[in-house]
Amino acid sequence: MIEIITDKFIKTRKYSEELCEPLLTEDYSVQPIEFVSPPKWHLAHTTWFWEEFVLTKYKKGYKVFKEEFSFLFNSYYNNVGKRVIRPSRGLMTRPSVDDVYQYRLYVTQQMIDFLGSNPRKEILDIVAVGINHEEQHQELFIYDIKYIFGNQPLFPIYNNKFQNTSELKHPEFIKIDEGLYTIGHQEESFCFDNELGVHKVFIPSFEISSNLVTNKEYIKFIEEGGYQNFNFWHDEGWHWANNNKIEAPLYWHKIDGEWYHYDLNGLEKIELDQPVQHISFYEAFAFAEYKGMRLPTEFEWEVASEYFSWGKLWEWTSSAYLPYPNFSKATGALGEYNGKFMVNQMVLRGASIATPKNHSRKTYRNFFQTNMRWQYCGLRLIKI
Repeated sequence: MIEIITDKFIKTRKYSEELCEPLLTEDYSVQPIEFVSPPKWHLAHTTWFWEEFVLTKYKKGYKVFKEEFSFLFNSYYNNVGKRVIRPSRGLMTRPSVDDVYQYRLYVTQQMIDFLGSNPRKEILDIVAVGINHEEQHQELFIYDIKYIFGNQPLFPIYNNKFQNTSELKHPEFIKIDEGLYTIGHQEESFCFDNELGVHKVFIPSFEISSNLVTNKEYIKFIEEGGYQNFNFWHDEGWHWANNNKIEAPLYWHKIDGEWYHYDLNGLEKIELDQPVQHISFYEAFAFAEYKGMRLPTEFEWEVASEYFSWGKLWEWTSSAYLPYPNFSKATGALGEYNGKFMVNQMVLRGASIATPKNHSRKTYRNFFQTNMRWQYCGLRLIKI
């Protein structure tokens, strides 16, 4: 057990640094908008997590790397203390990138030594949370570096590892029978607290597409005035689109009458059969209305997921992010991980090409605000 966890820990720490290999030093501290965190911050915050939640609490005689790093690299844990506000993460040119890598090396070595002392199960459960936390930041790192590069005039290339493949050309609608279904994580494997509270949900029969919506379908929505017809939109979404002059998915550019988009391989012509990505919940809802269909609930998605291929993009659902029955938060700072965000957010299900290997499961409940679209997200439709 210890050997497996230690190996997973080492691989996770290594992968975070591998993601940074294409970067220049100048790339590490950029924060073009509030919701994007600089690469340097991700590297340091995921290190702080291990120091704060494991080493300082459980390793006898542990000495923190630098006292001020807790203030600089805490994210949103009020129980831990004061922190740099999120919009100011990109203002920190100090500590240097080299200092952050030294911090990572120090904490990683301390953790390996600590795991060698055969800590009890209660601590190993926190280590499992820490591994999954760092994996979440690895995916967020991809979102953030894409936003950083995608808003530069020369559209720099990162790499071509995060490319989506085309959808099937002949989508089918899969019939799911009416019934009482069990929802929530039921296995012995790791899950987050928001997946717990296994419960029954009655679901009427429905038909769900085997495919994600494609660029070709979405371009037709644009060309047929989808962004100009208020009848397709929530009122809030309509005002969001108009106030922000939204006329296409994020990273899309119309050049000489043809659609291009920025991907991590540079500015490229849009492939029509690839799934449309980087759209907000508002846009996903409007497209569904335009098609005379709807988004699935998160429960419908979970029940139907065994009948279609998923994992290319996080998929918007029509479900608000709310606690399951008998949900309870952990005591202390770790209790802030998910529970306090259960308001004004919508659930996305599945995974994406940016999700680390073995980090996905059908019960995973991702969540974002309705206007967010820098994450790798798309949509799948249900017939009305």
